[in-house]
Amino acid sequence: MTDDWSDWAFDTRAVRAGQHRTPEGEHAEPIFPTSSFVFASAAEAAARFSGARPGNIYSRFTNPTVRAFEERLAALEGAESCVATASGMAAILAVGMALLKHGEHVVASRSIFGPSVILFNNYLGRFGVETTFVPLSDYAAWERAIRPNTRLLFVETPSNPLTEVADIARLAALARTKGCLLVVDNCFCTPALQLPLRLGADIVVHSATKYLDGQGRCIGGAVLGNAELVGKEVFGFLRTCGPTMSPFNAWVFLKGLETLSLRMKAHSANALALAQWLEQQPAVKRVHYPGLASHSQHELARRQQSGFGGIVSFELKGGQDAAWRVVDGTRVFSITANLGDTKSTITHPATTTHGRLTPEQRAEAGITDGLIRISVGLEDVEDLKRDLAAGLLV
Repeated sequence: MTDDWSDWAFDTRAVRAGQHRTPEGEHAEPIFPTSSFVFASAAEAAARFSGARPGNIYSRFTNPTVRAFEERLAALEGAESCVATASGMAAILAVGMALLKHGEHVVASRSIFGPSVILFNNYLGRFGVETTFVPLSDYAAWERAIRPNTRLLFVETPSNPLTEVADIARLAALARTKGCLLVVDNCFCTPALQLPLRLGADIVVHSATKYLDGQGRCIGGAVLGNAELVGKEVFGFLRTCGPTMSPFNAWVFLKGLETLSLRMKAHSANALALAQWLEQQPAVKRVHYPGLASHSQHELARRQQSGFGGIVSFELKGGQDAAWRVVDGTRVFSITANLGDTKSTITHPATTTHGRLTPEQRAEAGITDGLIRISVGLEDVEDLKRDLAAGLLV
């Protein structure tokens, strides 16, 4: 099979890229549940360990099933290199630990996943890396926050949970001008809907747990970029420190990628229909979804993305009591903080995903007590409306 998939369509790459058949001639990708690999001779072992000869060494950092996932995802994102990790948070940690050092500085959007805020503040901060958080779409604030020692700009777009959209090309241009790297969390869109590297980003991170899997089965993450930053630096961190993806999880993600494009189109269609319906509900104060004309970055999302994704957030007029009543009134939606599943999920961010932030941090990020986030799945959208209506109409 070809190693160069650049001339093939997205859906073909999603099904075919990354597979290297063994002498057994298998049609489906195999799983290699082995900790180590055998060498033909002492000389071959020495050549593998020194890097003089490519090949498998130890499954902490070289495994054929994991490599197949990495190659397929890299083909979809248009990246030279991909490093698979044990989780999405491990992917962000790997970027930080591989590319940052004591005394350096990060500028990040305020509108990022709660644990990402804690990772930058509480953990990377222990190693002398300072982070400044700025409003996602205030580009003057991004520029003011950059210092001579700023190494990374970090943004999640669309953001979690308010679906704010950052202008990736604009931030990439700013990063280049200031000598920084732009890191984009592409979890909500996936490469099926958005290609940050093509827009100028240096690194893309994923929680493969979400849409790349698509059925809530496994935990994993990925870092993508060029051969130097990712293929050498991030891979070096993984090789030594070991936040490794398991071969079984990689195999599950491989199967998820095969249907990624189909699923993202269906998620987007259902989410738009549900968001439009929510805007008409008297109990709803505001709906956050980039596919709505009322969304402040709707036109940017249309230019930058090929679809609007499956995440919808909405604010209720009655605060936390009203939000919990809607959450508890559902029968179809799963009350869980995961997202990107074929099953629709619902959560109250202020007391779950962003619950460990201070009230001040939540206020700065726009996480109100009346906010609900839903990940719109593949059920019949009329049933999803009926399920939410049970709590909205009380």
